[in-house]
Parts: sequence; C-alpha cells; structure tokens
Amino acid sequence: MEVFLAFILAFFFSFIGSIPPGAINLSIIQLGLEHRINVAWRFAIAAAIIEYPYAWLAVKFAEWITSSPLILDNLQLLTAVVMTLLGIFSLWPSDKPSKLAEQFNRSGFRRGIVLSIFNPLAVPYWLGITAYLKSQRWVYLSNVWELQAYLAGVVLGSLAMLVLMAYLAKRIAVQFQQSTWLKKVPGITLVVLGVYAFIQYIL
Repeated sequence: MEVFLAFILAFFFSFIGSIPPGAINLSIIQLGLEHRINVAWRFAIAAAIIEYPYAWLAVKFAEWITSSPLILDNLQLLTAVVMTLLGIFSLWPSDKPSKLAEQFNRSGFRRGIVLSIFNPLAVPYWLGITAYLKSQRWVYLSNVWELQAYLAGVVLGSLAMLVLMAYLAKRIAVQFQQSTWLKKVPGITLVVLGVYAFIQYIL
C-alpha cells in the first residue's frame, strides 16, 4: 500500500507541476503546434528522465542542497541563458535558419536533456513536495521499493503531462493553420521568461 501511495502521489504532483509556463512545456507546445509529434515524444521522454535524478537528489540530499544556495543561483543563471537562446532559435526566420538552431531543434531528445538539466525549479520543487508529503506522513521513502515507486511516479507524471500538452497543441494548430503568429508565441514567451530570469538573478 505504501508503495502504491508513493507512486500515485508522485505522479499527481509531477503531473500538475508540469503545468506552469516554463522552458520545457513551452517547447513541447511549440513542437505540437508544428505537428512534430515524434520529436515531441523524444523531448518529453528526455525531460522526464532528468526528473528522476533531480527527485532522487531532493530525497537523498535535501539538507546539502538547501545549504548551498550558490548551486541554485548558478542554475538560475544557466536557465536564463538557455531559455533566452532557445527562444531566439525558435523565432529564427524559417527561410534562413542557422545550422546551430536547425540541429538543436531537430533533436528532440537532446533539446529535452539540455533544458531539463538547466531547470532550477525541479530540485526545489521536489524538495518542497517531498518534505510536505513526509510531514503529513503520507510517504516515508524508507525502503528501496517505496523510493523507486516514488521516482517512477515523478517520471511518468511529467511524461504524461508533456505528451498531453503536445497533442492538445497539435489539435489547436489544426484550427489555426494560417496563423503564423501562433507558432511564435512559445518562442516569444521563452525570451520574456529568459529576460525575467536574468533580471531576477541580477537583483
């Protein structure tokens, strides 16, 4: 029962944790708008895989991570850079794409790995969720089976939401085939979020 509950809770919080706008879900939405579902699947799998070590770190090294704000600060700066560059690549004119932008956008798995590694919200998010669930005595994570069920829920919850976003975006794109501005929305949002992250880091 504890193993099943750990999986369900992790799946639920991972699923809803993927909803707020960010580099990862905005990228998956853009892939859906462009009808690149195969690339979106590879992107989602890569992003979900990276959730595993981040959630594991949150469980195993909570005290070490929270006592090292320098790590989170550097992750925030790196994320600002990655989000801004990705937004620029997404907005690059399609008739004259740069080789770097074309190669990066073509590889969904590589793109998902890079964005997920530089996602500063993953570790503190799972630190907070894990601490809350433990304080409520809903999970204990005291044995390997319960821990692995918890981490599996994290991975599958993230994957489920990202794939759902891609398919919903594809359906929306069918209704707006002639709207070129629609495909630019994720790129513009990424640039705005990247600049905002830079401002937060500076201040």
